[in-house]
Amino acid sequence: MSYEAIQVTREGKVAVITLNRPPMNPLNSAVFRDLAKAADEFSTDARVKAVIITGAGGKAFAAGADVSEMATLTPVEVYSFCQGSKIAFSKLENLNKPVIAAVSGVAFGGGCELALACDFRIAADNAKFAFPETGLGIIPGGGGTQRLPRLVGATKAKELIFLGDIIDAVTAERIGLVNKVVPADALMEEAMRMANKLAEKPLVAIQMAKAAINLGGNVDLTSGLEAEIQNFVIAFASADGKEGLSAFVEKRKPNYTDK
Repeated sequence: MSYEAIQVTREGKVAVITLNRPPMNPLNSAVFRDLAKAADEFSTDARVKAVIITGAGGKAFAAGADVSEMATLTPVEVYSFCQGSKIAFSKLENLNKPVIAAVSGVAFGGGCELALACDFRIAADNAKFAFPETGLGIIPGGGGTQRLPRLVGATKAKELIFLGDIIDAVTAERIGLVNKVVPADALMEEAMRMANKLAEKPLVAIQMAKAAINLGGNVDLTSGLEAEIQNFVIAFASADGKEGLSAFVEKRKPNYTDK
């Protein structure tokens, strides 16, 4: 499959998406279309068991939305632009495979919002995060006002979004915005290590756990607990569920088939 604004490579069971608009990898409509297309492709590709998203050039994961495109849009057109980001980010957020953001350099505005849509965020020690939109007279429009509070809490999210301050990787890790900080030259190695570790897990169990967690963050506790049970039953009834439990009882290594 061909892409206009991203590059897709595969290393074993891991697919790597590279935002390919260096040096700053701004997000435009073409990027959103490509990300949505890639998510659809990976969702049905049995060879892919984990996905990494990163940015080309090392200076930026993504420096935000492409202001040169946005500035000329009418309100109706900018609504469509935001819908493009919502569709792409939601497809990645709900992809039936784990997704890792490998962040080097700046992740501002839409770039940070893209990272928020991933399951995990690994940051290089040169990474910087910010939501500068209020300084431009606008607000985040790619999920920042919704995903950030769910991750770091409403008060900290308001601080970051209202003030627009830039935070470094260590601060991002401290507040729970990223999972881990590593040296810049080890970023992709660490992301690949995690992706390969995830790829060795039985896929149905990962899918059901992800579905339960994602749904649970948006419903009341009672509904979330019921969804957890339903997803548990699906995993339990899977071939890998049977294999995993049998292997435990028989004290042997399980042989998972992702079924």
